[in-house]
Amino acid sequence: MTSDVQSTTTRAVLFMLGATVMLASMHGLVRLLSSDLHPFIIVFFRNLFGLITVLPLLLKAGLGSLKTQHPRLHMIRAGVGIVAMLGWFYALSKVPIANATALSFSTTIFATVCAWLFLGEVLRWRRTAAIFLGLVGVFVVLRPAAEGFNAFAILVLLTSIAWGLSLTIVKHLSKTETTTSIVSWMGITLVVLSIWPALFVWQTPTLEQFLWLFLVGALATAGHLLMTSAIKMADTSIVMSVDFARLIWTALIGAYFFNEVLDIWTFVGASIIFLAGWYIVFRESRISNDPHPREISR
Repeated sequence: MTSDVQSTTTRAVLFMLGATVMLASMHGLVRLLSSDLHPFIIVFFRNLFGLITVLPLLLKAGLGSLKTQHPRLHMIRAGVGIVAMLGWFYALSKVPIANATALSFSTTIFATVCAWLFLGEVLRWRRTAAIFLGLVGVFVVLRPAAEGFNAFAILVLLTSIAWGLSLTIVKHLSKTETTTSIVSWMGITLVVLSIWPALFVWQTPTLEQFLWLFLVGALATAGHLLMTSAIKMADTSIVMSVDFARLIWTALIGAYFFNEVLDIWTFVGASIIFLAGWYIVFRESRISNDPHPREISR
């Protein structure tokens, strides 16, 4: 590895580490705000402030960048996305934040299954084994037979499935659509869709809550921008290996602010899920960089 490549990889890892801090902090704020505001209201303002931060990008590219060949797919993705976001934010108000993070690692696994079901991607024995290993990790985290089982953890799992489907749609859209088009359509449609559930439980936030809500949107946008930049700068498998730090930060946030202790089984299960998902990303990374992908993906 040359010094330039090494330097770029180091910056990518630092960017991704920063992204994990911001996203974990955002989830902690959602948990904190949900004690006074309904999660559906938080979802609306997260989307509204997220769209405001995306508007400069859209204006710079011009309204012509919204032109799309697949308006129906954008709508489907928005529908899946809003269900996932509403479920995720609601679950954060009910499930220990570290447990929710542990289960969220399964998104990669479900995205692989969705790509097989809807995009016709081939699942050979290695990826199939990784999927089953990941599901074992999910069971370890959930422990449905254990005393004190939190049924809302199932909601986290369902949102992971929805996010996996959303990622699959993005993967298909990215073949013909620009990043600006995908991001802008998602931002606009999520604001429109999230206002309706928020209205049913509406309460006007205080000035202090508005500031915290703005911070939620800013942290979410900054975190995803850092993550995207990191993935562009270095190998995806290297960058995504840093994502496990999210569990560390959320465990610390949960312990300090909410008196939630990360138990050993959640950590073990999260490690299994994460390693399974990372292996899938690693295999895809090797396939995309190899001139003979069929041989590697056996």
